[in-house]
Amino acid sequence: MEEIKNPYALNSKKVAEATKYWLEKRGVKIEEIAELVMILQRKYYPNLTMDECIHNVERVLSKREVQNAVLTGIQLDILGEQNLLIPELQDMIKYDESLYGVDEILAFSIVNVYGSIGFTNYGYVDKLKPGVLERLNDKSLGPVNTFLDDIVGAVAAAASSRIAHRKQAEREQARGEESVDTLAEKGTSM
Repeated sequence: MEEIKNPYALNSKKVAEATKYWLEKRGVKIEEIAELVMILQRKYYPNLTMDECIHNVERVLSKREVQNAVLTGIQLDILGEQNLLIPELQDMIKYDESLYGVDEILAFSIVNVYGSIGFTNYGYVDKLKPGVLERLNDKSLGPVNTFLDDIVGAVAAAASSRIAHRKQAEREQARGEESVDTLAEKGTSM
């Protein structure tokens, strides 16, 4: 019996590159997301640098689950701009209907990668809408960003959570304790 080969083979590098490409093409720079991270974390870590924020945003964007959410959300926004969605969905996405919550659900899939602290970070930044989020939410500018604004806020919240977890591990290590992170690196579980 002849083996049937699946013609599809995931190329992780291409997916990662596409994620960064489409964020930029839709007008979002990594540095703008990092600015949101700084807003979320500077109160807790006064010595936090923009380089650390950028690094953590990039680490979040390196996760497959995050890339999937980013690309899916951007594609739905583009289809909304092009009026290519089914009529019942078209206006909800095009006008960012307040009772339509699937955009937030997609954002939660990003936030969830780094634990429950990400949910509070996301809620806070989503409510304030600082920096790039204010621009992405401005409906008068034209592009449909129903998913993108929530995705950007979620990436920032996840990067903030990642920083909080790393800083806790650093404090534990400074006290000579093994942190959950160092145990995970050794392959030990608690």
